[in-house]
Amino acid sequence: MDRRAVATIVASASVLVGVAVHEGYSGTAYKDVAGVSTIGFGQADGTKMGDKTDPVRALVKLESTLDTSAKGMAACIQVPVSQGEYDAYLDFTYNVGVSAFCHSTLNKKLNAKDYDGACKELLKWTTAGGKVMPGLVNRRREEYDQCSGQSNSN
Repeated sequence: MDRRAVATIVASASVLVGVAVHEGYSGTAYKDVAGVSTIGFGQADGTKMGDKTDPVRALVKLESTLDTSAKGMAACIQVPVSQGEYDAYLDFTYNVGVSAFCHSTLNKKLNAKDYDGACKELLKWTTAGGKVMPGLVNRRREEYDQCSGQSNSN
């Protein structure tokens, strides 16, 4: 597997599409399963109930937030990674947040070069609001497949 310094990798186009598909779109703010006000493609930062958006603004915000997530994630990764690993971890980081990624067992295993163990950690993050969520189970399986080189997008 071709691994490079994380600073030299940029997200593939499939990450933006994957996050958008996983998150789904809503033009009106709603409470997610954890009770967090959310809008667009899973945007929670600064979202208040009653907020509205459109698909174009939501995509622009998604790109900006992905960029912020990528920079925060990259600052916590001290080992080379493959494109598939990078993309899977970015999708994951967008969903759980930079702090959760950086302080996770997943990141500790990754920085210890336990690449397989780090990818397997993705499969543990399947709950929201204290419940196992089928959508998260599916999302984590897709991230795991991409991370471990088992998907076609790697």
